[in-house]
Amino acid sequence: MRRPLAAVSAMLLTSGMLTCVATAAQAAPTAPAPDTAPAARAESLLRSNPGAVQGTSGESYQAVRTKVDGNGAAHTRYIRSYKGLRVHGGDFVIHTAPNGAYAGTSVGLAAPLTLATAPKVTVAAVKATAKKQFEGKLESVGSPELFVDASSGTGRLAYETVLTGWHTDGQTPSRFHVITDAVTGKVIGSYDEIEMVAGTGSSVYSGTVTIDTTLSGSTYSMVDPARGNGSTCDMNNGTSTCTTFTDADNSWGNGTTSNRQSAAVDAHFGAAKTFDYFKNVHGRNGIFGDGRGVPSRVHYGNNYVNAFWDGSRMTYGDGSGNSRPLVSLDVAGHEMSHGVTDNVVPGGLTYSGESGGLNEATSDIFGNMVEFYANTTADPGDYQVGEKININGDGTPLRYMYNPSLDGSSDSCWTTSTKNKNVHYSSGVANHFYFNLAEGTGATPYGTSPICGSAPAVTGIGRAKAEKIWFRALDVYFTSNTSYVNNTTPSNTARAYTLRAATDLYGSCSTEYRAVQAAWTAVAVSGNDAPCSTGNDFSVSLSPTSGAVNPGNSVSTTVGTAVTSGNAQSVALSASGLPTGATASFNPSTVTAGGSSTLTIATSASTPPGTYTVTVTGAGTVTRTATYTLTVNGTGGGCTSPGQKLGNPGFESGTTPWVSTSGVIGSFTGQPARTGTRNAWMDGYGRSHTDTLSQSVSLPAGCTSYNFSFWLHIDSAETTTGTAYDTLRVQVLNSSGTVLATLATYSNLNEAAGYSQKSFSLAAYKGQTVTLKFTGVEDSSLQTSFVVDDTAVNVS
Repeated sequence: MRRPLAAVSAMLLTSGMLTCVATAAQAAPTAPAPDTAPAARAESLLRSNPGAVQGTSGESYQAVRTKVDGNGAAHTRYIRSYKGLRVHGGDFVIHTAPNGAYAGTSVGLAAPLTLATAPKVTVAAVKATAKKQFEGKLESVGSPELFVDASSGTGRLAYETVLTGWHTDGQTPSRFHVITDAVTGKVIGSYDEIEMVAGTGSSVYSGTVTIDTTLSGSTYSMVDPARGNGSTCDMNNGTSTCTTFTDADNSWGNGTTSNRQSAAVDAHFGAAKTFDYFKNVHGRNGIFGDGRGVPSRVHYGNNYVNAFWDGSRMTYGDGSGNSRPLVSLDVAGHEMSHGVTDNVVPGGLTYSGESGGLNEATSDIFGNMVEFYANTTADPGDYQVGEKININGDGTPLRYMYNPSLDGSSDSCWTTSTKNKNVHYSSGVANHFYFNLAEGTGATPYGTSPICGSAPAVTGIGRAKAEKIWFRALDVYFTSNTSYVNNTTPSNTARAYTLRAATDLYGSCSTEYRAVQAAWTAVAVSGNDAPCSTGNDFSVSLSPTSGAVNPGNSVSTTVGTAVTSGNAQSVALSASGLPTGATASFNPSTVTAGGSSTLTIATSASTPPGTYTVTVTGAGTVTRTATYTLTVNGTGGGCTSPGQKLGNPGFESGTTPWVSTSGVIGSFTGQPARTGTRNAWMDGYGRSHTDTLSQSVSLPAGCTSYNFSFWLHIDSAETTTGTAYDTLRVQVLNSSGTVLATLATYSNLNEAAGYSQKSFSLAAYKGQTVTLKFTGVEDSSLQTSFVVDDTAVNVS
């Protein structure tokens, strides 16, 4: 063991008022089946390039939804399982260009999963621990589910236990999820699946409004035939049965709480306006995306000061003294927007930390946008949350989007402690961003928005554009563990995804794109996006960057373009530097910057063998190039450059040209070299640790044997005979870092005395430059050492 075991800590996050229902983590979203053609293209890309989503052996993927843009670009969402276990936080999106070419991914995993799947704690112990977390009246404890918790970006084996019962108030139902580490038995976190908000009709809050009802015989019922038969019923201040409201003359309520129909009018109107908002503004067919209406239950419980969404329906209490029902328009829109989030992102945005704050902010944003959309004189649009229901008892709203810290708890600016706050308070960062994006900073008609630090002022782009950018980011880019700031996976952030959404809708470095950048900066959320210059520019890239071909055959590569500043422009593609008898063709030959093309190089039977540098040029208002290494194989199978290709194969001359984590290469008394005095020692710390060792190697074409070999010694303190707790993966990567193949995986189960030689053929990669990489991953206890020496790549 190299070092003592490091301490492991866990944090328990709880929820408070005006919250959502996060759909149970194991439930796949209800959505139409993915479109066949785009989903098939995504499936093909996934099979050919699993490394793009941090894929590894033993995984399976299920496409749950495909969205196709008007220009033919598509976005296919997947959920992931690992060795038969659900992976929470393993969801991803594959984006394809209009021509079907790969256009990137949204993925929350920081690295491929490498973990053992055998728990070290018993189910009985897990259930006992979960029971201790429940507060209220417990009715049942479900069977703990073993799964992979990857919500942090890295995987760990965990149990999820669902407990059902009632909150301490005796009226709020509870479906409480407890997440427990399956190795240590410690509680990782918890959340409640049921989360709280804290004709014509006369409503309590929205004035006289028009609602759609159904006539049967001579009786009208509060069922909306225009919106998937969404219904509203009366709980009669109980918690079980609910009776659909009926009326003889289709004139409902009197605008006061003395008439039980008045609150029902608010709820029915709120469900209708929320349905219409998502359909007419964002093109989504209702909350669930399939045209179904939302059931609403009013007059729930006695003196019940709350409302909640339980994944399929809305429930509203009557407030203190049964005199202040929680049926205001922004509350209805807020809660039902949680339903949209849960059905768009598989499992919803994880309801803790920064992803939980984004979950709550999404509902605050759309709840208020529904209020603006409804445009009633009695409850005009604003940027306050729950201002009508007076939960605080002093006339103040629950939250202020223009300056979230006014509530005394929310963050107006991001800090390193934001992730540790209740999700209703960490939501303040995104709420403040959205207000800045829509309305700008400083004094506005809706309130004064302060700037965080020394950031420049922001000029708003208006609600119509801001709401489309936020929905686009949620709809096609967000994953379940998207956050504000992510040092592990910096591309999986709300800033990065809203910038991609702004690019899709308005162009890279457009006024709207720059406003998104400025609005995030104004709330202290920075990113790795390049600043925009004033001119229009683009880049050209190739994937792969090299290839080999026999004379008379062809080889292809994808030409990608990206807007680096200004607006997208037309780019004409051409190639030069081709060998004799070879031709190049592009499909298409002209793209709009941000799009892609396929380059096919066809050789003739007379094309001479050799290695050629082909220059691909993109010509627009500026000219940009990329190079492709083309190897034409010899016709006679001659091997013009045989020999051993690795540099410093026995590690005796230092570390170059190897690339490794600190301390891997050296002379170690505890792990002697096989020959000489030096070797490469990965892991052996007895705590969670990852070591890597890699070298790039060019494989000539025209040879018959490409043998990669190394000597490996494994020793371990693990005592198990059946579980791989610590692993070493040996992989082949291309020049862009994508995993082409996993040659072998070794573990503590392969412990043996002394060194043994391992050999693999690299013939599949002849004519290419590839990277050979060792990755050792150690779990939280009991060391395993993976020691490598005397490597070689022999070509003949």
